[in-house]
Amino acid sequence: MDVLAQLLEELTTGKLEIIDLTSPLEPETPVIDLPPMFAPSPGLTLTEISHYDNRGPAWYWNVLYMGEHTGTHFDAPIHWITGKELPNNATDTILPSKFIGPACVIDVTAEVKQDPDYLLTIERVEQWEADHGHIPNGAWLLIHTGWSQRAGREAFLNIHDDGAHSPGFHPSCSAFLAKERDILGVGVETVGTDAGQAGGFDPPFPSHTYMHGAGRFGITSLMNLDLLPPTGAIVIAAPLKIVKGSGSPLRVIAITR
Repeated sequence: MDVLAQLLEELTTGKLEIIDLTSPLEPETPVIDLPPMFAPSPGLTLTEISHYDNRGPAWYWNVLYMGEHTGTHFDAPIHWITGKELPNNATDTILPSKFIGPACVIDVTAEVKQDPDYLLTIERVEQWEADHGHIPNGAWLLIHTGWSQRAGREAFLNIHDDGAHSPGFHPSCSAFLAKERDILGVGVETVGTDAGQAGGFDPPFPSHTYMHGAGRFGITSLMNLDLLPPTGAIVIAAPLKIVKGSGSPLRVIAITR
């Protein structure tokens, strides 16, 4: 059987399952808090154009106003200074084939439960590879932290007097993944691909610095990673084709058995 026909048959019969990894996008969706000296990114504002009324009797639609990096969203290399000179670095020029890849899911929920500032290390990645095989080229590396279970802006951003506290990558791990593994990018359940305290790391915000400098991507605010196996799923994460876009909200789906 033709591979595409087989795929459709297995989706139709339920042999393959589609998992939505996308958080709902609404005005209450949290966006990253930056220090006051930096320009803030707005959350979603939804303004009604018409709703089956005299403004449009047979149709309903809205105006969306928000930053590119709102909700479950895609980070393109041009988003960060280290990736600003790379070719095909924006949402309209990245090859569509780069949006689809196998998922490698590293479960660190137990560690994050003990320490909200948990950082993924090279050793933890290598431990996962010892159990599940080498991370394949063109894969999405997804970290399952359980952070998507946090309800409300306050718990999700987890900001204290010394800044935000949320899990992420150790700087050496970000460099390792960017230089030693040919991945498409990384996906996280938190508001950004860097840990909450990453502004004080060396370099600051290492996930953005290393990954985008290497032409890799980021996906944030994922959910339902607990429904994916460590390997075997396929992830599709396609941003809007915004000209010179640094990122975009997106609908991330996974296909799994």
